[in-house]
Parts: sequence; structure tokens; C-alpha cells
Amino acid sequence: MTQGNGRQQAAEAGRESAPRRPIDMVHLEKQALGDPGIGIEILRMFDEIVAVHFSRLEQAVERSDMLHHAHTIKAASTGVGAWGLAEHAEELEREIAAGEGRDPERVADLAMAIAEVHAFIAGEIARDDARSATLH
Repeated sequence: MTQGNGRQQAAEAGRESAPRRPIDMVHLEKQALGDPGIGIEILRMFDEIVAVHFSRLEQAVERSDMLHHAHTIKAASTGVGAWGLAEHAEELEREIAAGEGRDPERVADLAMAIAEVHAFIAGEIARDDARSATLH
């Protein structure tokens, strides 16, 4: 085994044992080109987009609308690194596409994942606001 492989395995083991954040901040930082201000704005927009599409998903009657909203939540989640939320949305999307309908338990799981991400985003925004207040 080369030294690089050992470091990679140790890093992977560390990721597996470390608590998983609702949003992968390293991924978000890359998406924001390293600009923390852009990262916060991305989180604000993402939080709003997910809330709107989840509400519409819950109210949707047509299968195509349900698919659209589940897919939008999945795609937006992937974009910011909300991997767990993306997985929940993908499972729901897959079930709807297979004709299984909108499982209330799966929707509840998605709602809990959204709430977790929302709380995380609120914390990040509060930290950013506190940093900004100390600079002014």
C-alpha cells in the first residue's frame, strides 16, 4: 500500500465516523468560489426554493407536478451539498415515477430532512450576521 492510499483511507474513515452535517460546507465553498458572502446568499436562496417546492409537492395532485417538485428539491440539494436531503428527495421521486404515489411516511421523512437543513442554514446565517456586526 502506498502512503497516499493510507492517507485516503484514514480520511474516508474520519468522514464515516464524524457527524454528518446537513450541508457539505466544503462543497458549498467550491460552488461559491470561496466567497463566504456568496455562500450565505446561496444558502438563503436554497432555503427558500426548498420551502416553496416542498409546499407545492404536498399540495400537488398530478403525478407530473409531484415529480417536478421532488426533482427540484433533489437537484437544488445536490447543488449545495445537502446530500441527505437529496437522498430523501430522490427516494420519493423514484417512488412517484414508479407509480407508487406520494407515500406520507416518505414525505414526513423529507419534511424532517428539510427542517434539519433549515435549522443548519439559520445557524450559518446567524453566525454570518454576528461576524458582520463585529466588523462594523
